[in-house]
Amino acid sequence: MIGYGLGVYEFKGRNVIFVLVLIIMMVPLEVMMLPLFKLTVGLHLIDSYMGVMLPFIVSPVAVFFFRQYALGLPKDLLDSARMDGCTEFGIFFRIMAPLMKPAFGAMIILQSLNSWNNFLWPLIVLRSKEMFTLPIGLSGLLSPYGNNYDMLISGSVFAILPVIIIFLFFQKYFISGLTVGGVKG
Repeated sequence: MIGYGLGVYEFKGRNVIFVLVLIIMMVPLEVMMLPLFKLTVGLHLIDSYMGVMLPFIVSPVAVFFFRQYALGLPKDLLDSARMDGCTEFGIFFRIMAPLMKPAFGAMIILQSLNSWNNFLWPLIVLRSKEMFTLPIGLSGLLSPYGNNYDMLISGSVFAILPVIIIFLFFQKYFISGLTVGGVKG
């Protein structure tokens, strides 16, 4: 909704917010690790899945992506919906959200892939072995004293299954998002 608001509505400070999103996109995650860790410690979220997820709920890449997608949507639909008496939330949920299904499908695939493969942040936040994510558990199978390749390979196969299932489920939205505007007629 943030990207949609930045792309569709004219308000004071819109460009400043967009520049801040771009600046955040340019800052590498490694620079933000220490402040994020201090914040996580201050909120008592160490060794919890909420501590792993909370800092990355709003992605600047997703805000940028949805803003760019919303800029390409026809503004006439907004005006006609307002003339018919639709509220702003009604416009978003009834008109614009169905038009943005390809963008939602693409972002769900990309963000779930990014979250599923995240290694460094969960390694920093999680302490107990019971809370470890799959990439951390798979890395534990490699050691200087011996490698357990049979478990590593079978674990890697099971690790890619959820990503493949998500891609297959949202594939039609992803493909239609790639082909929007590709055919004139």
